[in-house]
Amino acid sequence: QVQLVESGGGLVQAGGSRRLSCVASGLTFSRITMNWFRQAPGKEREFVGSINWSGGITNYADSVKGRFTVSRDNAKNTVSLHMNSLRPEDTAVYYCAAGLSPNYWGKGTPVTVSS
Repeated sequence: QVQLVESGGGLVQAGGSRRLSCVASGLTFSRITMNWFRQAPGKEREFVGSINWSGGITNYADSVKGRFTVSRDNAKNTVSLHMNSLRPEDTAVYYCAAGLSPNYWGKGTPVTVSS
């Protein structure tokens, strides 16, 4: 059974930083693309960033490029989202997702950025 468990969400002031983590189990983590998505209140879920199996290729939404970084540790089955220069518009529930489609989703961790 595939499980993705996010952690690290919380309240942060604008301009601050936060690191989210996602621990995966039940899949061959080292061979799968991992993604971060987010859903703000009243809005549709949107892509934030992704990282390929080796960590050598990353992609980001324009809205977070230069501020957010996705990394992974295949030895620990963990993918992280490092968020810097946070803005109130980054407030959302952040989801970890596995696969190119993606196929599997975590339950999310909320991030609130106060102005």
